[in-house]
Amino acid sequence: MLATPERVHESDWTEVVVWHKPVQPEQCHGECDFHALACSSVEGIVLPGPNQDVPLDLDRPGERWCTDCLAIINAARTTEQ
Repeated sequence: MLATPERVHESDWTEVVVWHKPVQPEQCHGECDFHALACSSVEGIVLPGPNQDVPLDLDRPGERWCTDCLAIINAARTTEQ
């Protein structure tokens, strides 16, 4: 699944990469100033890293999916079936 990264500092100051489903990822050519996110109509990522293909069953230390984005992805997949 195409995703955009967000670096988040958790409560113990550990840095975690949270992956989000971008809105209209086909419009990004690697030089974006802003990525709108599927999980929010008002928030996004400023000066984002490039979109990457990220597995839905992500199992990498220090990385996780945004729970809201993952729910949106799973709901869409269920509707398509």
